[in-house]
Amino acid sequence: MKLKTWKELPAGAVITEPGSARNFKTGSWRSYRPRWIEENCIQCLFCWVYCPDMSIVTKDGKMTGIDYDYCKGCGICALECPGKKGQKALVMEEEGK
Repeated sequence: MKLKTWKELPAGAVITEPGSARNFKTGSWRSYRPRWIEENCIQCLFCWVYCPDMSIVTKDGKMTGIDYDYCKGCGICALECPGKKGQKALVMEEEGK
């Protein structure tokens, strides 16, 4: 895929192609990443509902992981996670550790 120059982009950042976000893996932007602790997960799916990047992977109505290709590390999933008995299922950690 050939990248467009700034002169070729539509004015006002108008999205002209549906589903185009899949073409741009934005995971390299983050400095923090969520780590999933499966044994603390109650499968409430709050993380899936609140994730602005659709980075929470689910199957059959249950969380199965995180798509780090698109996760920008905003931390909303960890913030919204109630966890089990006060122990969060999603915690933020520094990228690369």
